[in-house]
Amino acid sequence: MVTIYDIAKKANVSAMTVSKVINNTGRISEQTRKRVKKVMEELNYIPNSNARSLVLQQTQILSLLITDITNPFYTSLARGAEDSAKKLGYRLLFGNSDEDYNKEQDYVDMILSTRVDGVLFAPAGDHSLKHLEKLRAHNIPFVIMDRAVPGIDSDIVSGDSKQGARNLVDYLINLGHRRIALVNGSLDVSTARLRYEGYAEALRLHGIELDDELVLHKSYREYNDEDQLSRLLEQPSPPTAIFAANNFLAVGVINALRKRGIRVPEDMSVVCFDDLDLSSALDPFLTVAAQPAYQFGAMGIQLLVERIQGSALPEARKVILPSELIIRSSAKTIGS
Repeated sequence: MVTIYDIAKKANVSAMTVSKVINNTGRISEQTRKRVKKVMEELNYIPNSNARSLVLQQTQILSLLITDITNPFYTSLARGAEDSAKKLGYRLLFGNSDEDYNKEQDYVDMILSTRVDGVLFAPAGDHSLKHLEKLRAHNIPFVIMDRAVPGIDSDIVSGDSKQGARNLVDYLINLGHRRIALVNGSLDVSTARLRYEGYAEALRLHGIELDDELVLHKSYREYNDEDQLSRLLEQPSPPTAIFAANNFLAVGVINALRKRGIRVPEDMSVVCFDDLDLSSALDPFLTVAAQPAYQFGAMGIQLLVERIQGSALPEARKVILPSELIIRSSAKTIGS
């Protein structure tokens, strides 16, 4: 195994000089630095990250913990985070909680044992508070992504869920719809609460009474409850449109409708929060409130690195990124 002493001997410098080059510390001439790096490449030397972290008190490793890597929103967010981390000289470890608090706790414990410099954290929900408090107790900087957690004040990058939901419901109302159902996530998730508020506010501002029978609260991960959808559709005055609070719920709703022979948008209009993956660009269909997911990740990493490297930052910085209403072909005009 190649050591720094082997490199020092071949480069005709001291082992201390080699260590300074590896850790980018001390004053060394550019000529010497290049000579040492050339020898490192010739000998295929890979620095010991654990030893380096002891010198710098940093590992140059960040963690990204998200709730569902199969969701296109988080896939794009992760890419933005990875690209930004690489540009800033950090490596990124990924974790996926599957919206599960126990799994999230396991990842937090792993993060603490790995000695990462900071965490980009998309919480499973309100009960993630204890996991964030655990990171804070161990002085691990973190930035919250997408979902706020009551009881914790920290840097956060989130979308404007309430306004995005209002825009979607306004759009449906302007098409003539009055019976609009909401298939939402669990109310222990902040974005689900905000999207419900936006839905309710849009109805109220248009003089439409909110009907609780038209509101379903499920998991964000997938909608597959045939009985609940049947109750929606078999009401005396069924909905003419459905607002799905995220892309997975929208796909589940559309698949369930198709099983019943209900066509979208001919028989039922459907809109959703968040866009689908790139395949949707081949056959644009769903009208969506699209969030800039890549920017979520890139900006989150930027805030996190600033938090790691800066000691005179404000207590908490909050960035809210607006969504874009993209009108496609999944909703139709009704009435006259």
